[in-house]
This record gives sequence, C-alpha cells and structure tokens, in this order.
Amino acid sequence: MTKTTKKMKAVYEKVNRDQFYTVDAAVKILKDATTARKFDETVELAVNLGIDPRHADQAVRGMFQLPHGTGASVRVAVFAKDDKAKEAKAAGADIVGAEDLAESIKKGEVDFDRCIATPDMMPLVGQLGKILGPKGLMPNPKLGTVTPDVAKAVEAAKGGSIEYRAEKAGIVHVGVGKSSFAEKALTENVTAFVKEILRVKPSGVKGTYMQKVTLTSTMGPGIKLDLALFTGGESKAA
Repeated sequence: MTKTTKKMKAVYEKVNRDQFYTVDAAVKILKDATTARKFDETVELAVNLGIDPRHADQAVRGMFQLPHGTGASVRVAVFAKDDKAKEAKAAGADIVGAEDLAESIKKGEVDFDRCIATPDMMPLVGQLGKILGPKGLMPNPKLGTVTPDVAKAVEAAKGGSIEYRAEKAGIVHVGVGKSSFAEKALTENVTAFVKEILRVKPSGVKGTYMQKVTLTSTMGPGIKLDLALFTGGESKAA
C-alpha cells in the first residue's frame, strides 16, 4: 500500500457513515482528505428532497449566487446584437453572436457552460432547443439567462452563480467550491446553498421536504450533514 493510499484510508476511517456532522466538521475532514492528493478537487453537495419533480407544483429549480463563488472557470456564450453584443463582450463573455453562433451550435460546437440571450434573440435560440435543452443550456427568463441586462447576467455567471435543478429522483447536485478554499469560505457556501433550497420549498410538497444532505469532494468520502442545523430541530451531530 502506498503512502498516499494509507493517507486516504485514514481519512475514510474518520468518517462514520451512520453519524451526522456539522458543516464545519465535514469541511475539515474533506480538506484533510485532499492533502493526500495533488489536484484541486471540487467540493460537491447533494440534497435529497421529498418531492416529485414531475409535478409542476413540486419543481425545485433556480439560480443562486454563492457567497464565495465556485472556483470554477465558466465559459459564457451570449446571443445578442449591436450594443447588447458590445455590452456582453465588455462584461467578459467568451462567445457573442447571433445567427453565426446558432450555426456553430447546429454543427455541434457547444464550447460553453452557460448560455445567455436578449429577449429579441429567443426566436432564433428557440430553434436550438433540441441541442441546448438536453445539455441544460437553454436560456430561461426565470433563471435570469433571458434578459436585456446581458452585462449583469455575464458578470453573475463569471462571479460564481450556479444553476440548480432537482433531478428525477428529487436530488439536487451542485458544486460549492474547491478544496483549496478556506474552511470558512466552504462552510459559508454550503450553509448559504442549503438555506436557499429551504427558501424555495414548493407549495405542493407533502411530508418531509429535506431528507438528507451529503457533502463530498471529487475523491473524498460522502459525509452526512446534520439537518437540524438548518431546520432548527434537535441536533444529531456528534
């Protein structure tokens, strides 16, 4: 067994799968785990919700600005013309275009992580639904990605805003930072996002809404967080 493997094994042994942890404790364990590896891991949060996303009144989806960003580099494409195109470029958009951008996408050139459009561009963008939709890249006014204020949208995307959406099983997966972040920054990102999910609780939910929250990293252990810390119930953390 190599030295690195021994370190990783020691970290995994610190995690009790049946125990609930405070955010501070979970972040510390994950950061300790990354010392055994030589790359900047993504810290991820999985929130299991008691919802059925197939019902419109139980959908959980939105955009949220993490207090300390994600640490990830985000490539942004913007559908805009004339002055709005200039505003998008000035704000830091990686790709700006209209018909030319649409043609590139139709050819399979989808080299971006977020797609923004001005309202007048939506008839054009709508033709790309079968390509952008399955990739989760279709601009949406409810998420602020269809907007006349393209500069603000680009800056938000570059600054660490994240799009979240409950999957079919009712689980929300998001990246909440990098292992190189300070413990305080990661803790604040995690806490802020869980509070956001509580804030957007759908009206149609019956029974327990938030069922489990797990924090992990690219190669780290999954650590269950104490829900009472967010909901005000009786804490189960050790």
